[in-house]
Amino acid sequence: MELSILNQAGKETGKKIALNDAIFAIEPNDHAIYLDVKQFLANNRQGTAKAKQRSENAHSTRKLGRQKGGGGARPGDMKSPVRVGGGTIFGPVPRDYDFKLNKKLKRLARRSALSMRAAQDAIIVLDALKFEAPKTKDMIEVLGNLKVADKKVLIVLAENDYNVLRSATNLQKAKVMTAGELNTYSIMNANAVIFTEGALAAVEATLA
Repeated sequence: MELSILNQAGKETGKKIALNDAIFAIEPNDHAIYLDVKQFLANNRQGTAKAKQRSENAHSTRKLGRQKGGGGARPGDMKSPVRVGGGTIFGPVPRDYDFKLNKKLKRLARRSALSMRAAQDAIIVLDALKFEAPKTKDMIEVLGNLKVADKKVLIVLAENDYNVLRSATNLQKAKVMTAGELNTYSIMNANAVIFTEGALAAVEATLA
C-alpha cells in the first residue's frame, strides 16, 4: 500500500511512502489482538481490593450464647460471617492480574491491528509534527486539516515532543505516544492512526 505524505496543513507534500506489507497488509489474527488487549487491561488493574476476613475483624471473641438449648444454630462470636459486621467469606484480597504473552504473539497482534486500520484507510503519514509552544488550539487545527477532528485519534511520534504532547492533553479524543510505546490496545481504541515519517520507520524496524 502506498500513501501520500501530508504536512500539518493537510496538504500533500508530493512525496509518497510504501507501507510494509508484512506489517500493514497481513490477514489480521483476531485472537492475538484479543489476548494482547486483555493483557494490557489486566496489567493496568491495581488489584488492591481487600475485604477483612474473620481473623482480621476487630470484634470480641466472646461466645454470645450457650452451645445448646437456644433453639437455633450454635452461636459464635461477633466475627462470624453470618453476623452483621462480621468477617467476609471469600472476599477479595490484593492480587496481581498480570499474565505473560510471548513476544511473537504480541508482535503479531500489533501487526494485525495496524493491518486492520490500513484496510480501513485509517493510516495517515505526516512529514513532521512540530509546535512552537504547547497550544491545544494548534492541535485542534492540525486535526481539522487532516479531517479527523471528530474521531478518536492516535498520534505516533518518533521521540517525545513536549509541545505536541501538552497540546493534546486536553483533547479527550486524541492520544500521543512514541513509536516505542505503541501497543495493540491504543491502535484498536483509535479510529485513525497518525504517524510521522520517523515514527513509521521506527515501527517498521521493530515489527518487520
